[in-house]
Amino acid sequence: MKAAIIHAFGGPEVVTIGAVTPRIPQADEIVVRVEAVALNPLDLKIVAGYMQQVFPIELPYVPGTDFSGVVESVGAEASHLKAGDRVVGRTQPGAGGALAKQVVINAGSVLVMPEAMSFEQGAALPTAFGTASQALFDIGALKQGETVLIHAAAGGVGSMAVQLAHAAGARVIATGSVRNHELVRSLGADQVIDYRTQDFSQLRDIDLVLDTIGADTLEKSWSVLGRGGRIATTVEFGIAARDGHAGTSVFFADAVRFLPEAFRMFAQGRLQIVTDTIFKLDEARSALERLATGHARGKVIVRVGQ
Repeated sequence: MKAAIIHAFGGPEVVTIGAVTPRIPQADEIVVRVEAVALNPLDLKIVAGYMQQVFPIELPYVPGTDFSGVVESVGAEASHLKAGDRVVGRTQPGAGGALAKQVVINAGSVLVMPEAMSFEQGAALPTAFGTASQALFDIGALKQGETVLIHAAAGGVGSMAVQLAHAAGARVIATGSVRNHELVRSLGADQVIDYRTQDFSQLRDIDLVLDTIGADTLEKSWSVLGRGGRIATTVEFGIAARDGHAGTSVFFADAVRFLPEAFRMFAQGRLQIVTDTIFKLDEARSALERLATGHARGKVIVRVGQ
Protein backbone atom coordinates (compact mmCIF):
# COMPACT_ATOMS: atom_id res chain seq x y z
CA MET A 1 0.00 0.00 0.00
CA LYS A 2 1.35 3.41 -0.98
CA ALA A 3 2.00 5.83 1.88
CA ALA A 4 4.11 8.72 3.11
CA ILE A 5 6.69 7.32 5.54
CA ILE A 6 9.41 8.50 7.90
CA HIS A 7 12.29 6.23 8.93
CA ALA A 8 14.00 8.85 11.11
CA PHE A 9 13.04 12.04 12.92
CA GLY A 10 13.63 15.43 11.35
CA GLY A 11 12.00 18.09 9.20
CA PRO A 12 9.74 17.52 6.20
CA GLU A 13 12.79 16.35 4.26
CA VAL A 14 12.69 12.97 6.06
CA VAL A 15 9.33 12.12 4.49
CA THR A 16 9.48 9.61 1.65
CA ILE A 17 6.87 7.82 -0.43
CA GLY A 18 6.92 4.04 -0.23
CA ALA A 19 4.94 0.89 0.45
CA VAL A 20 3.61 -0.33 3.79
CA THR A 21 1.67 -3.43 4.78
CA PRO A 22 -1.88 -2.61 5.92
CA ARG A 23 -2.77 -3.69 9.44
CA ILE A 24 -5.34 -6.47 9.78
CA PRO A 25 -8.55 -4.90 11.16
CA GLN A 26 -10.18 -6.06 14.38
CA ALA A 27 -13.91 -6.76 14.81
CA ASP A 28 -14.63 -3.18 15.97
CA GLU A 29 -12.58 -1.57 13.19
CA ILE A 30 -13.19 -0.49 9.62
CA VAL A 31 -11.01 -0.09 6.55
CA VAL A 32 -11.29 3.30 4.87
CA ARG A 33 -10.02 4.26 1.43
CA VAL A 34 -8.45 7.61 2.20
CA GLU A 35 -9.48 10.46 -0.08
CA ALA A 36 -8.09 13.56 1.67
CA VAL A 37 -5.88 14.38 4.66
CA ALA A 38 -5.58 17.70 6.50
CA LEU A 39 -2.22 18.43 8.09
CA ASN A 40 -1.77 19.85 11.58
CA PRO A 41 1.16 21.48 13.39
CA LEU A 42 1.19 18.38 15.59
CA ASP A 43 2.19 16.34 12.53
CA LEU A 44 5.35 18.43 12.18
CA LYS A 45 6.19 17.97 15.87
CA ILE A 46 5.70 14.20 15.70
CA VAL A 47 7.83 13.92 12.55
CA ALA A 48 10.54 15.96 14.30
CA GLY A 49 10.48 13.64 17.32
CA TYR A 50 9.41 16.39 19.73
CA MET A 51 6.33 14.53 21.00
CA GLN A 52 7.86 11.20 21.98
CA GLN A 53 7.02 11.64 25.66
CA VAL A 54 3.39 12.43 24.89
CA PHE A 55 2.73 10.42 21.72
CA PRO A 56 5.49 7.82 21.45
CA ILE A 57 5.76 6.35 17.97
CA GLU A 58 7.71 3.53 16.41
CA LEU A 59 9.63 3.96 13.19
CA PRO A 60 8.87 3.58 10.35
CA TYR A 61 5.81 5.77 10.85
CA VAL A 62 3.10 7.02 8.50
CA PRO A 63 2.16 10.60 9.51
CA GLY A 64 -1.28 12.17 9.46
CA THR A 65 -4.37 12.02 11.66
CA ASP A 66 -7.26 14.00 10.11
CA PHE A 67 -8.80 12.31 7.09
CA SER A 68 -11.88 11.71 4.99
CA GLY A 69 -12.64 8.77 2.77
CA VAL A 70 -14.91 5.91 1.80
CA VAL A 71 -15.52 2.83 3.93
CA GLU A 72 -14.26 -0.29 2.14
CA SER A 73 -15.04 -2.94 4.75
CA VAL A 74 -16.45 -3.16 8.28
CA GLY A 75 -15.80 -5.50 11.18
CA ALA A 76 -18.49 -7.64 12.78
CA GLU A 77 -18.89 -5.13 15.62
CA ALA A 78 -19.11 -2.07 13.34
CA SER A 79 -22.60 -2.70 11.99
CA HIS A 80 -23.66 0.96 12.15
CA LEU A 81 -21.43 1.60 9.11
CA LYS A 82 -21.37 0.00 5.69
CA ALA A 83 -19.13 -0.16 2.67
CA GLY A 84 -19.55 2.97 0.57
CA ASP A 85 -20.19 5.36 3.47
CA ARG A 86 -18.33 8.67 3.14
CA VAL A 87 -16.70 9.33 6.51
CA VAL A 88 -14.56 11.81 8.41
CA GLY A 89 -12.28 10.79 11.24
CA ARG A 90 -9.11 11.29 13.24
CA THR A 91 -6.57 8.64 14.12
CA GLN A 92 -4.69 8.73 17.41
CA PRO A 93 -1.45 10.73 16.90
CA GLY A 94 0.68 7.86 18.15
CA ALA A 95 -0.82 5.65 15.46
CA GLY A 96 -0.92 8.18 12.61
CA GLY A 97 -1.46 6.43 9.33
CA ALA A 98 -3.68 8.88 7.46
CA LEU A 99 -1.18 9.75 4.72
CA ALA A 100 -1.78 6.44 2.97
CA LYS A 101 -4.14 4.87 0.48
CA GLN A 102 -5.99 3.08 3.29
CA VAL A 103 -6.40 3.51 7.04
CA VAL A 104 -7.65 1.00 9.60
CA ILE A 105 -9.48 2.68 12.48
CA ASN A 106 -11.97 2.01 15.25
CA ALA A 107 -15.50 2.46 13.90
CA GLY A 108 -16.30 4.83 16.75
CA SER A 109 -13.64 7.27 15.58
CA VAL A 110 -15.44 8.27 12.36
CA LEU A 111 -18.75 9.85 11.43
CA VAL A 112 -20.64 9.79 8.14
CA MET A 113 -20.16 13.18 6.48
CA PRO A 114 -22.83 15.31 4.79
CA GLU A 115 -23.40 14.56 1.11
CA ALA A 116 -22.80 18.18 0.15
CA MET A 117 -19.40 18.27 1.86
CA SER A 118 -16.31 17.60 -0.23
CA PHE A 119 -13.59 15.24 0.96
CA GLU A 120 -11.23 18.20 1.30
CA GLN A 121 -13.72 20.06 3.49
CA GLY A 122 -14.39 17.00 5.63
CA ALA A 123 -10.73 16.28 6.29
CA ALA A 124 -10.20 19.90 7.37
CA LEU A 125 -12.62 19.61 10.29
CA PRO A 126 -11.60 17.17 13.05
CA THR A 127 -8.67 18.84 14.80
CA ALA A 128 -9.28 22.46 13.74
CA PHE A 129 -12.98 22.65 14.59
CA GLY A 130 -12.66 20.47 17.67
CA THR A 131 -9.70 22.36 19.10
CA ALA A 132 -11.38 25.72 18.51
CA SER A 133 -14.59 24.59 20.18
CA GLN A 134 -12.80 23.02 23.14
CA ALA A 135 -10.61 26.09 23.65
CA LEU A 136 -13.42 28.64 23.43
CA PHE A 137 -16.18 26.90 25.36
CA ASP A 138 -14.93 23.91 27.37
CA ILE A 139 -11.79 25.67 28.60
CA GLY A 140 -12.41 29.35 27.89
CA ALA A 141 -16.07 29.37 29.02
CA LEU A 142 -16.79 32.07 26.43
CA LYS A 143 -20.22 33.67 26.82
CA GLN A 144 -22.42 35.90 24.72
CA GLY A 145 -21.37 39.54 24.99
CA GLU A 146 -17.78 38.81 26.02
CA THR A 147 -14.72 39.86 24.04
CA VAL A 148 -12.28 37.30 22.71
CA LEU A 149 -8.86 37.90 21.16
CA ILE A 150 -7.94 35.19 18.64
CA HIS A 151 -4.34 35.01 17.47
CA ALA A 152 -3.44 33.71 13.99
CA ALA A 153 -7.08 34.02 13.03
CA ALA A 154 -6.57 32.94 9.41
CA GLY A 155 -5.01 29.62 10.41
CA GLY A 156 -6.74 26.28 10.74
CA VAL A 157 -7.84 26.61 14.37
CA GLY A 158 -8.11 30.39 14.23
CA SER A 159 -10.46 30.48 11.24
CA MET A 160 -12.80 28.04 12.98
CA ALA A 161 -12.57 29.91 16.29
CA VAL A 162 -13.54 33.24 14.74
CA GLN A 163 -16.72 31.69 13.32
CA LEU A 164 -17.62 29.85 16.50
CA ALA A 165 -17.07 32.87 18.71
CA HIS A 166 -19.09 35.09 16.37
CA ALA A 167 -21.93 32.56 16.29
CA ALA A 168 -21.92 32.52 20.10
CA GLY A 169 -22.51 36.28 20.22
CA ALA A 170 -19.02 37.29 21.36
CA ARG A 171 -17.11 40.35 20.16
CA VAL A 172 -14.19 39.01 18.15
CA ILE A 173 -10.82 40.74 17.86
CA ALA A 174 -8.37 38.88 15.63
CA THR A 175 -4.70 39.13 14.72
CA GLY A 176 -3.33 38.31 11.29
CA SER A 177 -1.35 39.65 8.37
CA VAL A 178 -2.85 42.34 6.15
CA ARG A 179 -3.41 39.90 3.27
CA ASN A 180 -5.77 37.91 5.50
CA HIS A 181 -7.80 40.78 6.97
CA GLU A 182 -10.63 40.58 4.44
CA LEU A 183 -10.92 36.83 4.95
CA VAL A 184 -10.97 37.09 8.74
CA ARG A 185 -13.62 39.82 8.66
CA SER A 186 -15.75 37.65 6.39
CA LEU A 187 -15.55 34.92 9.04
CA GLY A 188 -17.04 37.24 11.64
CA ALA A 189 -14.21 39.24 13.22
CA ASP A 190 -15.28 42.68 14.49
CA GLN A 191 -11.73 44.03 14.56
CA VAL A 192 -8.56 42.77 12.89
CA ILE A 193 -5.05 43.74 14.02
CA ASP A 194 -2.00 43.50 11.77
CA TYR A 195 0.49 41.75 14.02
CA ARG A 196 3.40 43.13 11.97
CA THR A 197 2.61 46.83 12.35
CA GLN A 198 0.20 47.08 15.30
CA ASP A 199 0.73 46.24 18.95
CA PHE A 200 -2.16 44.15 20.22
CA SER A 201 -0.86 44.49 23.79
CA GLN A 202 -2.45 47.95 23.89
CA LEU A 203 -5.85 46.25 24.09
CA ARG A 204 -7.60 46.08 27.46
CA ASP A 205 -10.50 44.27 29.16
CA ILE A 206 -10.29 41.15 27.03
CA ASP A 207 -12.27 38.27 28.53
CA LEU A 208 -10.55 35.42 26.68
CA VAL A 209 -7.40 35.02 24.60
CA LEU A 210 -7.02 32.03 22.27
CA ASP A 211 -3.30 31.59 21.68
CA THR A 212 -2.00 29.32 18.92
CA ILE A 213 1.45 30.93 18.66
CA GLY A 214 3.08 30.92 22.10
CA ALA A 215 6.41 32.59 22.97
CA ASP A 216 6.29 36.41 22.98
CA THR A 217 2.70 36.49 21.70
CA LEU A 218 1.55 34.47 24.68
CA GLU A 219 3.62 36.51 27.13
CA LYS A 220 2.18 39.81 25.87
CA SER A 221 -1.35 38.43 25.97
CA TRP A 222 -1.50 38.52 29.77
CA SER A 223 -1.50 42.32 29.76
CA VAL A 224 -4.72 42.61 27.73
CA LEU A 225 -6.91 40.62 30.10
CA GLY A 226 -9.63 42.28 32.12
CA ARG A 227 -11.07 41.16 35.42
CA GLY A 228 -11.80 37.45 35.23
CA GLY A 229 -9.87 37.21 31.96
CA ARG A 230 -8.32 33.92 30.91
CA ILE A 231 -6.01 32.42 28.31
CA ALA A 232 -6.40 29.14 26.44
CA THR A 233 -3.25 28.09 24.59
CA THR A 234 -2.69 25.26 22.15
CA VAL A 235 1.10 25.43 22.30
CA GLU A 236 2.27 26.00 25.89
CA PHE A 237 1.54 22.94 28.00
CA GLY A 238 3.26 24.42 31.05
CA ILE A 239 1.07 27.50 31.30
CA ALA A 240 -0.22 28.43 34.77
CA ALA A 241 -2.47 31.07 36.30
CA ARG A 242 -0.98 34.53 36.72
CA ASP A 243 -2.14 37.60 38.67
CA GLY A 244 -5.59 36.14 39.19
CA HIS A 245 -6.02 35.20 35.53
CA ALA A 246 -6.54 31.60 34.47
CA GLY A 247 -4.15 30.06 31.96
CA THR A 248 -4.95 26.63 30.56
CA SER A 249 -3.46 24.47 27.82
CA VAL A 250 -5.71 22.84 25.25
CA PHE A 251 -5.02 19.12 24.94
CA PHE A 252 -7.27 17.99 22.13
CA ALA A 253 -8.27 14.33 21.96
CA ASP A 254 -11.83 13.57 20.82
CA ALA A 255 -12.90 14.82 17.39
CA VAL A 256 -16.09 12.78 17.20
CA ARG A 257 -17.69 14.78 20.01
CA PHE A 258 -17.44 18.01 18.02
CA LEU A 259 -18.06 16.89 14.44
CA PRO A 260 -21.90 16.81 14.62
CA GLU A 261 -21.98 20.54 15.37
CA ALA A 262 -19.54 21.20 12.54
CA PHE A 263 -21.79 19.24 10.17
CA ARG A 264 -24.86 21.18 11.35
CA MET A 265 -23.20 24.56 10.89
CA PHE A 266 -21.99 23.54 7.43
CA ALA A 267 -25.45 22.33 6.39
CA GLN A 268 -26.94 25.63 7.57
CA GLY A 269 -24.40 27.66 5.60
CA ARG A 270 -22.85 29.05 8.78
CA LEU A 271 -19.41 27.45 8.51
CA GLN A 272 -16.78 28.42 5.98
CA ILE A 273 -14.05 25.79 5.69
CA VAL A 274 -10.88 27.55 4.59
CA THR A 275 -8.29 25.53 2.68
CA ASP A 276 -4.86 26.76 1.66
CA THR A 277 -3.11 24.49 -0.85
CA ILE A 278 -4.08 21.01 -2.05
CA PHE A 279 -1.20 18.60 -2.69
CA LYS A 280 -1.04 15.03 -4.02
CA LEU A 281 0.19 12.14 -1.87
CA ASP A 282 3.47 12.13 -3.80
CA GLU A 283 3.87 15.75 -2.64
CA ALA A 284 3.44 15.03 1.08
CA ARG A 285 6.87 16.48 1.85
CA SER A 286 5.97 19.72 0.08
CA ALA A 287 2.68 19.84 1.96
CA LEU A 288 4.50 19.62 5.29
CA GLU A 289 6.95 22.28 4.12
CA ARG A 290 4.03 24.57 3.32
CA LEU A 291 2.57 23.98 6.78
CA ALA A 292 5.96 24.65 8.37
CA THR A 293 6.06 28.19 6.95
CA GLY A 294 3.36 29.18 9.43
CA HIS A 295 1.63 31.26 6.77
CA ALA A 296 -1.05 28.88 5.50
CA ARG A 297 -4.62 30.19 5.31
CA GLY A 298 -6.87 27.58 6.85
CA LYS A 299 -5.83 23.96 6.26
CA VAL A 300 -3.13 22.41 4.09
CA ILE A 301 -4.67 19.39 2.36
CA VAL A 302 -3.21 16.26 0.78
CA ARG A 303 -5.55 14.70 -1.79
CA VAL A 304 -4.80 11.00 -1.61
CA GLY A 305 -7.59 9.64 -3.83
CA GLN A 306 -7.50 10.55 -7.50
